[in-house]
Amino acid sequence: MKINRIPLLGIVLITFLASCGNKTASKTNEEDANFEKFRDYFVESLWKISPSDAIYAGYHKYDSILIAPSAENREFAIKEYKALGDSIKLFDEKKLSELNRIDLWMMRDKVEGSIWYINEFKSHEWNPANYNVAGEFAEILNGSYDKLDNRLKMFSRRLEQVPLYYKIAKLQLKTPSIEHTDLAILQLDGSVEEVFGKSLKDSVNVSSLSADEKVKLIAWADTAKKYMIDFSGWLKVQRKSLNENNSTNFRIGQKLYDKKFQYDIQSGYTAEEIYQKAIKRKAELHSEMAKISRQLWPKYFGKTPMPTDSLLLIRKVIDTLSINHVNRDSFLQSIEQQIPQLVKFINDKNLIYIDPSKPLVVRKTPAYMEGGGAGASISAPGPYDKGANTYYNVSPLSGYTAEQAESYLREYNHYILQILNIHEAIPGHYTQLVYSNQSPSLVKSVLGNGAMVEGWAVYSERMMLENGYGNNEPEMWLMYYKWHLRSVCNTILDHEVHCNALSEEDAKKLLINGAFQQTAEAEGKWRRVKLTQVQLASYYTGFTEIYDLREEVKKRLGDKFDLKKFHEKFLSYGSAPVKYIRELMLEDLKNNK
Repeated sequence: MKINRIPLLGIVLITFLASCGNKTASKTNEEDANFEKFRDYFVESLWKISPSDAIYAGYHKYDSILIAPSAENREFAIKEYKALGDSIKLFDEKKLSELNRIDLWMMRDKVEGSIWYINEFKSHEWNPANYNVAGEFAEILNGSYDKLDNRLKMFSRRLEQVPLYYKIAKLQLKTPSIEHTDLAILQLDGSVEEVFGKSLKDSVNVSSLSADEKVKLIAWADTAKKYMIDFSGWLKVQRKSLNENNSTNFRIGQKLYDKKFQYDIQSGYTAEEIYQKAIKRKAELHSEMAKISRQLWPKYFGKTPMPTDSLLLIRKVIDTLSINHVNRDSFLQSIEQQIPQLVKFINDKNLIYIDPSKPLVVRKTPAYMEGGGAGASISAPGPYDKGANTYYNVSPLSGYTAEQAESYLREYNHYILQILNIHEAIPGHYTQLVYSNQSPSLVKSVLGNGAMVEGWAVYSERMMLENGYGNNEPEMWLMYYKWHLRSVCNTILDHEVHCNALSEEDAKKLLINGAFQQTAEAEGKWRRVKLTQVQLASYYTGFTEIYDLREEVKKRLGDKFDLKKFHEKFLSYGSAPVKYIRELMLEDLKNNK
């Protein structure tokens, strides 16, 4: 059986040392010059190991290659990562510039984490949602990086490898988890027609491909659909016999959780430390929210006796404010309308530069991205495709009952919807990712740290309110605290579920009673925590590290502190882990006193 694989990389660092020796720039020492050449090779090597990752990064040299998910190819990847790691060790990081030192650390982390994922985490054995090729095909089909004909030719060559891919995928699953099997079926069934149906045929019809090329492409697309449908059907048969005794528990346990936190979050804190900080912060937020609720009570309840239970008091005020929300049929349109308002506020306050040439498109969430429990998300172009659209994905409420829609809309009420847009778009994810793609270091973009990305979005919420967004209305601050409590409780929930076996009932109590969330939101978060690990802790972890860094810089600079300069300096490092950015920014302050 032929298995798709790119030839071995064969890393020999001496080649780089020899080739760069006398080409060092005047401002760069020899170690930096050698490292920078190797760094380019490192990134190219990553795309050879995983062409699918290259597609999402906007690098399309390997679009035609679909790596079969075989044990042989995993072993190949491990050998390549180890070779890269051996080369990294040959550099003396003390001789590197500070920016290159961060790149070296991130490259080292990437190698170690990738090997751990294959050898220890082993999601290829229990997560069938890994085996959905639709997303990469959609990136190629809908891209603007090349002419349609060229993209379709790559699309067609990639299609030819789908049958082998799914034949091998079936052999990898040992004890799939029930939850990830359900997710895989949902996403497969939703994406087959969306990616390989009418939109593809329309693109083929308007292309300049020959008649023979068109016929072959459509035939291969039909074959790909057949194998995806077959794989989904096979999963449905497997699903019928799955139970808690013959499936993998979605709770990964303390040992795997701590390691995944280490590799994914890349924090200066351990998983246990950030969990304890979140518990403390939850109590502080309850206290602040109770104060505001006592202030607002007479305005909304007149002389009605105020509850003595502070959590009940907060709940009643929040429930009253949450009635103010948009109509279910105009949810997506309301988000579109708020984006220009956020841009204007930021420009008026001079908080950060927003590049008007980078498009942001609000759209319905594609089917192949549905089912993960998140109602809104950002899909940003990779660093190789900087001019492409950034998409703000919004899940419509079309499949909700009237009761479910009302619960959802109360959660994303008039106040929260604005904070959501700050988080996802302006100046949150959209803004940060535009800056990240402009970073001179490709490594800091392609190896972007999720906690930094999410932490910036959470930080931006507070920063906007600190600068007067919402006119300092107590209602807006109360709802902000409620929203911020979500990030805090995400951390608690994630840790408790995966490390301490928190039950569904107690998880929902935490979210509904402790975080004042609506039932629909709590149910969505429960689905999400079953399907992901550690990611929910990234929000509060990243926020804490960014906020602490800002306060430290303010303390050191005093009256010379400039918020806009801080933001732009911080984002200039790309999506590097905050602990690395902190080290560089504080060192820079020390050297420029």
